[in-house]
Amino acid sequence: MTATTTVLTARALLLDMDGTLVNSDASVERVWRRWADRNGLDGDEVMKVVHGRQGYASMALLLPGRPMEQNHADNARMLAEETADTDGVVAIPGAPEFLAALRGLPHALVTSADVALATARMAAAGLALPDVRVTAESVGASKPDPEGFLKGAAELGVDPADCVAFEDSGAGIAAARAAGMRVVGIGPRAGFHAPDALVPDLTRVRVAAGADGEIRLHVG
Repeated sequence: MTATTTVLTARALLLDMDGTLVNSDASVERVWRRWADRNGLDGDEVMKVVHGRQGYASMALLLPGRPMEQNHADNARMLAEETADTDGVVAIPGAPEFLAALRGLPHALVTSADVALATARMAAAGLALPDVRVTAESVGASKPDPEGFLKGAAELGVDPADCVAFEDSGAGIAAARAAGMRVVGIGPRAGFHAPDALVPDLTRVRVAAGADGEIRLHVG
């Protein structure tokens, strides 16, 4: 991780959930490795694909010959399994303080989870949901498509170029970049995808409200 401090300014922040605000890796591993076993796939290879994407999109990459209707049906079952399995789901270090610092500032959650899963995981981690949320139900395409981030910026009334996204996965970072946003990478997965700034967790991010609605971030 970088030892220097990067200063970024923005008018809105767009926040991924899993791996960014919430550590849900244990639940994700359990559910997806069971899916891999059921479908005769190598669990390690599956885990390289699934972070950041909606389930049906991961399945389409892993089983390219399978009908998409089957992927969507499987995805619905997987979401129910993940929503029921919150054992080990905890806040990323610094997440409670980070979200507290954003009160009154324009920000939104942009997650590949649906409403039920986002609600369950944020509650399990003891975190409040942002008022503005873009979930799986809100979009027609999964990350790395930029639709979710563009919708989040539109709901906040901010140009995408004036937004900073917080992400942990390759798919998420690609989505934010395709939306024209700068990206703060959180955790080791993000380091492979050249975010604008990289930190191990949210304890290394400081937020300050600047003049004329500007948000100033000290990252590092």
